[in-house]
Amino acid sequence: MAVVDQKPYHCMETDQVLREFDVDIETGLTTSEAERRLTVYGPNEMRGGGRPSALKILFRQLANLMTVILIAAVAIAFAIKDWIEAGVVIGVIVFNTAVGFAQEFKAEKTMDSLRKMTSPTSRVLRSGHQIVVPTLDLVPGDIIYLESGDVVGADCRLFEIFNLETDEALLTGEALPIAKEPEPFDDPELPLGDRINLSFASTTVTKGRAKGIVYATGMSSEVGKIAKKLMETNKTKKTPLQKALDRMSWLLLAVAIVSVLIVFGANKFNIENEVLLYAIGLAIATIPEGLIAVVTLTMSLGVNALAKKRALVRKLVALESLGSVTNICSDKTGTLTQAKMVLVRSWLPKEGFFRVSGLGFEPVGEVTTKQQLEAVQPTGDNQVNFAQDSSDSNCGKVTLGTPSEKTVTINQDNMPASFRRIVQAAALCNMSEIRKDDETGDWYGIGDPTETAMQVFASKLSMGKPMLTNDENGWKLVCEYPFDSGIKRMSVVVKNMHTDEHIIFLKGATERVVPCCTSRQYGESASDITPDDLQEYLDPQIQEMARDGLRVLSIAFRHLTAAEKGIDMNKADREEVEAGMTFLGLVGIYDPPRPESFPSVMECYRAGIQVTMLTGDHPHTAAAIARQVGILQDDDSSDDDGIKKEAGDHQALTLGPLVMTAREFDRMTDEEIDQLPDLPRVIARCSPDTKVKIIEALHRRNGMVVMSGDGVNDSPSLKLADVGIAMGLTGSDVAKQASEVILTDDNFATIVRAIREGRRVFINIQRFCCVLISGNVAELVCLLLGLAFKDKLGETVFPLSPVAILVNNLLTGTPPAMALGVEKAWPTIMDEPPRSPTSGLFTWEVQGDIVFYGFTIGLLSIANFWLVMNGFGDGHMGEACNREYSDSCDLVFRARGTVFATLTLAILLHAYNCRRLRGPMWNWHMVKRFHENKFLLAGVVAGTILCLLCIYVPGLNTKVLKMKGISWEWGIVLITLLIFLIMSELYKFAKRKLLKPLSVATEEQGRLQRIWTENTLASSAGGLAK
Repeated sequence: MAVVDQKPYHCMETDQVLREFDVDIETGLTTSEAERRLTVYGPNEMRGGGRPSALKILFRQLANLMTVILIAAVAIAFAIKDWIEAGVVIGVIVFNTAVGFAQEFKAEKTMDSLRKMTSPTSRVLRSGHQIVVPTLDLVPGDIIYLESGDVVGADCRLFEIFNLETDEALLTGEALPIAKEPEPFDDPELPLGDRINLSFASTTVTKGRAKGIVYATGMSSEVGKIAKKLMETNKTKKTPLQKALDRMSWLLLAVAIVSVLIVFGANKFNIENEVLLYAIGLAIATIPEGLIAVVTLTMSLGVNALAKKRALVRKLVALESLGSVTNICSDKTGTLTQAKMVLVRSWLPKEGFFRVSGLGFEPVGEVTTKQQLEAVQPTGDNQVNFAQDSSDSNCGKVTLGTPSEKTVTINQDNMPASFRRIVQAAALCNMSEIRKDDETGDWYGIGDPTETAMQVFASKLSMGKPMLTNDENGWKLVCEYPFDSGIKRMSVVVKNMHTDEHIIFLKGATERVVPCCTSRQYGESASDITPDDLQEYLDPQIQEMARDGLRVLSIAFRHLTAAEKGIDMNKADREEVEAGMTFLGLVGIYDPPRPESFPSVMECYRAGIQVTMLTGDHPHTAAAIARQVGILQDDDSSDDDGIKKEAGDHQALTLGPLVMTAREFDRMTDEEIDQLPDLPRVIARCSPDTKVKIIEALHRRNGMVVMSGDGVNDSPSLKLADVGIAMGLTGSDVAKQASEVILTDDNFATIVRAIREGRRVFINIQRFCCVLISGNVAELVCLLLGLAFKDKLGETVFPLSPVAILVNNLLTGTPPAMALGVEKAWPTIMDEPPRSPTSGLFTWEVQGDIVFYGFTIGLLSIANFWLVMNGFGDGHMGEACNREYSDSCDLVFRARGTVFATLTLAILLHAYNCRRLRGPMWNWHMVKRFHENKFLLAGVVAGTILCLLCIYVPGLNTKVLKMKGISWEWGIVLITLLIFLIMSELYKFAKRKLLKPLSVATEEQGRLQRIWTENTLASSAGGLAK
């Protein structure tokens, strides 16, 4: 554990940290002291979290209640010597166990991933010598050396920093490398990403070098704290689907036992072989042995479908949870945005704003600006003629904007001189490159993301660095003053070999560039201005660009004097070289939203799902992106909501309850958070604790939460969320192991597709559960009521033989259920609000469906037995008809054939009923759509053919199934089926009239759906206007 101090290390001076750990900055720890501390603090590694044994996982699969019931069913099947049934059930058990075992055995390798993330060796100062030691041996107090390319071995307080930048995206979510500075801070609660005098274990040095004092190792480091939370997060509780299946299993087991007792009781416990076989057959018919197989297969098919849509599901139960998601907590960088910095705007003092189109690294796009049209005097009543200069070849492509301006596309011919200088600066004051992959044709960047964006911008105007430095243009780099995190600027001296022109280009943070300037470029001339006046002049433009989420850089230049041309600029004083500059303009860079992010967020709102952005970026950047992708709406733009929209054509945002920083949110107690009318929709500068806290707050509001993330810092929240979704391209191994779903394209739209698929899978499970269990209920009702029929000897005459029961169960069970498992999603699936996570699989409506359809089919089937025996027959029950066929049993066997046909065909047709649990299914419009589910159609046709074979194949019917072919009885069967279909449609009609519509949403979900409607109407209106 780390040494505890009254204030955190980022608030301490270097001398204080040295005294805290009793270490000499010149010699470091002695070897003996390092060994002593290693025994005190332990190795610098992640501990705990062993991999579960294969035997334990296998035991958990076999200990499942339905599996136990299936094992009992195997024993029963063996008892009645039904080897086929026993083999089928054994196959089901093996399949279920194998799939569940494979899914779970992939599981939790989190600690292994964390161990792999640490650097294998580190350079430290010990006993006055710089040595290389295993990272495992780092101890608090070690003086550690860092340079470009190193993976930081432990958390350390930095000093002696030289242009150090580290990539902390996996820990803080910050998209860009962080420039480090050694000065201490006063705020002890400073967010992790803003503690720029610290470096953290497992982060990577991207530039520069530094020294640091190790203050936390192993489980006490920031990565270690996350590992602890991963170990503490318990996610073993059963899902609603698992609980529902368990409850149903217990209920069906109880029903099976009671049914057996009823059969024994009806025969006065005179348990002969036929009675025992009938009782056991009835018990097996009660248990839907194919249910787990169909559930697993349906989910597996859903997993395969999602894999094709670029979402890999690690755990099958995630599909169930996706169907009832109410909230998505999404990262910004790379998920909602493209993770590719793009220069989209430039501003010059005279010319104003230039807008740049085109996304990504491909140097394709246009640069446009608006120019005022010159008006002439009115010629009549309020009529004004404008100068028609659009034919001027130097004006570029012109599009009419407002009546007083035109939009001009910039090219080499009409480019203003001052803008040309900015493009030259973007290309030449730049160490990055852009290249095209010969195999894929994709463009990619090499170097700093910000510099890459500027190089792409210059290349769009055919003025990239390779073009400017070729023989034709003749520019050559003379000297470079690299970017320094202390002064936050970079400059280069370049020379034109043709004209002998020497220019210094300077770029950097505005507050560091402005003090270097003594003039500003205004068109083709420059005017003197003081740094203070220049800063005041620039502030409104900088604020406008910053509020739109842009990272603003300033660019300046000057010509070398005659005296400077004759000296070696590499030996010149940098401060003197970068003085007396002329300010050129501003450029705005940002990570643009993905084109599909906005429609995907709207799709969430259509489905009643709230989207929340959790990001490590700055608040204004996050808020601007949130508005562009639709997370923040115009109706959020009020002081009460904390979002203020100012005049102008840009979105100006101020922070408030809907846009918070992590510090503001973390300071609130749970009670204060619960009293908020709405939780914030954007939280910036997020820490791991913040993400966990927002998920807990959503859970207290009965939310079902999806959390997406890619970094180590996201792992605890991915574990805590109902569905954790990791990024496949940029995600860490830790995040992937903590998740249930991995996106192979890191795209927010894929999350929405996964939710759609989750809804489809869950509805399909409800559909085939209704078919399977109502079919079991129908068999149970028919067979139990059939116990009332007795022959002259007082023995029960069974309406179906034990083997016929099993055959009927086989024909009407798994095949149609599997077909319903692949039913496609109906177009309205995202029009309904999220399913309540507490409703479970067997809602009151589904239970009602099972009872109604089961009793209806069962009663109609046994009624047909009575009609054949007593209504149209003489009621003679024959002798020993349960054992074998005889002439006296002819009527009984024909009645059994009628029952078998009625029961089988009614359940097969009921599968079509369940395609729409409320909507009409037997009108002409829907009948024409029977072919849509080809598997179901094939299953019903095959089941019907097999039913006919069972009834009419000689020997099979009378000797095995104990029934006989029927003739005029088909009239009874067909009329019964028609009655069943009419009753089904009347039942659905009553449900539509009496039950709450599925589209009824909560107040919050209704608000989200209204947002989708308004945006859809606005888009439609815009399309019509065009």
